[in-house]
Amino acid sequence: VQLQAFGGGEVQAGGSLRLSCAASGGTYIMGWFRQAAGKEREFVASITWSGGTTEYVDSVKGRFTISKDNNKNTVYLQMNGLKPEDTAVYYCAAGWKRFNYDYWGQGTEVTVSS
Repeated sequence: VQLQAFGGGEVQAGGSLRLSCAASGGTYIMGWFRQAAGKEREFVASITWSGGTTEYVDSVKGRFTISKDNNKNTVYLQMNGLKPEDTAVYYCAAGWKRFNYDYWGQGTEVTVSS
């Protein structure tokens, strides 16, 4: 499964961005992760292809929304109310089990200025 992530960029605090991740094949779950400079990669959000079950890290709840388009094999991450601490390289990932991601896309950089 190959993944391609798009949509990063620079935005001011309070702004919005939408990330997209196109998958070449189906899996059980898709996730978004991020890695800020000097920090470990962290989980951001996930969604299952079949039931659409979603999970979020507490720091983005109420601001980020993960969604999917099964027809396009694409997952989205709508990010609203962006904060400087959201600045990171964002990666999409796919897997066959919850918390177990086997495939990773290239990162897309998100920069939020204050």
